[in-house]
Amino acid sequence: MPSPRTRRPLDHLVLPVEDLETARARHAALGFIVAAEARHPFGTENACVFLDDGTYLEPLGIASREDCEEAARGGNVFVARDQAYRFRRSDNGFSAFVVGSSDAVADHDRFRTLGMSGGELLEFSRAMTFPDGTTRDASFKLAFAADLRSPDLFGFAVERVNVPAADRSALTAHANGVTGISEIILSEPNPTDFQYFIQELACNREVEANSFGMSIELDGATITVFNKAGMEAHFGVLDGSAERGLLGRAVVFRVTDLVALTELLHDNGVAAREFGSRLIVNPAPGQGAYYCFEETR
Repeated sequence: MPSPRTRRPLDHLVLPVEDLETARARHAALGFIVAAEARHPFGTENACVFLDDGTYLEPLGIASREDCEEAARGGNVFVARDQAYRFRRSDNGFSAFVVGSSDAVADHDRFRTLGMSGGELLEFSRAMTFPDGTTRDASFKLAFAADLRSPDLFGFAVERVNVPAADRSALTAHANGVTGISEIILSEPNPTDFQYFIQELACNREVEANSFGMSIELDGATITVFNKAGMEAHFGVLDGSAERGLLGRAVVFRVTDLVALTELLHDNGVAAREFGSRLIVNPAPGQGAYYCFEETR
C-alpha cells in the first residue's frame, strides 16, 4: 500500500447534468467520444468521457428519483451530496473531484481521524459494458471527505476492487485532440482557508501560493483554488457575489493542436474564446464547468 503521503492521482470529476442526452450532445459537439450509459444501483446514471491519461469526466444524471431519495435516506453520501448540489446550484455543474486509492477503508479511517470524513464508506457493484460489447461486474469502494464550510463541493477516494482491465483506446481517440486533464480549477474568496482539506485529499503537504490563490499537485495533475482576482486574471470571469466555500469552476485539458480544435468547435457551432495561451469554452447545458484547452506536445 502506498504511503499516506504519496501524492494521489486524479481519478475523475463529477459533473451533475439535467439529462444524459443533453450532456452527450454537448460533449460530442466539443469533439469528445462519450461512452455508453451506465446505471448505478442507487438511482443515478452516467455517460463518461474517458481520457488517455487515465482520468475521466463523469456527467451524472438521475435515472430514478425514487431510488435516489431512498438511497439518500439510507445514508448514501454520493447520492445525498448530489441531491443537495442540485437543490442549491442547479442540475448543471461540477460537484466533486475524485482521487485514486488502493485502500479506501484506510482512507475512510484517515478522514475520520482528521475530522474531515464526509460520511460512511460506500461499497457497490455494477455491470460495466466495454467497447467490445462484453459486460462484466465491477466493484468499488468510496471514502468521502467534506468540509461543512463548503456545501457545494466535496471529494472522495475511489478504490476499484475487481474492475477487469479493458482496452479503452476506442473511447480515448477524441476528435478534439484532448489527451488528459492537466489542472482542475476551484474558487473561494480566501483559498488558503481550505488548504488543509485539499492537502489531505491530495496526500501532498506542499503548496504553491500567490496573490491569486494556491495550487497543490496531484500525481499527474494540479488542483488550483483561485480567489476572485485569480478567476478574473486567468479566465476573464467576474464574480461580484459574497459567497464563501469551494466551488468547482473549470477543467484544463491537454490538447495536441489548438488550431485544429478551434476549427472543430467553429464547425460544430460551439462558441470559444482565446484567453492568453488557452482556448476557453464557457459553461452550457450539459457542460457545467468552464472547459479550457491548452496545447501540449
